[in-house]
Amino acid sequence: MIEPKTPSLPDLIELRNISQSYDGGKTYIIKDLNLLVEDKPAQGQFVIILGMSGCGKSTLLRYIAGLQSPTEGEVYLRGKLRQDSDHVGMVFQAYSSFPWMTVKENVAMGLDFQGMEEKERNLKALEMIELVGLAGHADKFAQYPVLSGGQLQRVAIARSLLANPDILLMDEPFGALDIKTRIQMQDLLLTLWNKFHSTIIFVTHDIREAVYLGDDIYFMKYAPSSIVEKIHVDLPLQRDHETRRLPRYTELVYEVEDTMLRIAAG
Repeated sequence: MIEPKTPSLPDLIELRNISQSYDGGKTYIIKDLNLLVEDKPAQGQFVIILGMSGCGKSTLLRYIAGLQSPTEGEVYLRGKLRQDSDHVGMVFQAYSSFPWMTVKENVAMGLDFQGMEEKERNLKALEMIELVGLAGHADKFAQYPVLSGGQLQRVAIARSLLANPDILLMDEPFGALDIKTRIQMQDLLLTLWNKFHSTIIFVTHDIREAVYLGDDIYFMKYAPSSIVEKIHVDLPLQRDHETRRLPRYTELVYEVEDTMLRIAAG
């Protein structure tokens, strides 16, 4: 069951009574969906969204990012109705960097929009570029094959975190990467999460990835979609390769898999 709100924690993200129809209300893709993500200072949260293809997981991220408005219901950020001026970074599976711009220009873009002076934003961009393991690539164009797929996703993560380190939305960002690069990116993301204490909302179809990264896993049912269950991942917050060898990790993978199959069966 989904746990109630913790009275001592402020709300960071809330989707309240969300419904989505594309035919004037004759049918609903999403119906009466609610999601509350609380702010955990000096820790952040790593929230995973799991569900069948087409159930609306990516649509939830678009609501939070301000890229789409629901047919019914409201989106709140930090306890207030979402405004057009609210910036939330989003990393897609498809590479979202601007290929005619350098890595540094891509990473600094959000700060440019915020009106920060060029010298200061370039310094901050270079610090973030080094942090995500792209030192020496700042002046390269952010395009394939100049950079690899994993490097392009590092650019997107750096840009989003630098513009708004509090909230990061990620829509299957590692789905197109080879297994070695995918594992490296998972570990990098955990390192950044522990450094910035961000709240990350992460969509994936990979159950092992969900358990390795997640703090809480939310499950969406299909037709019409809503969030129906939640599993708390009771693994250590500090995770590494050995975490995947823990008996509890394996138990959680099976538990999540069984929950997915049960929800899919209706």
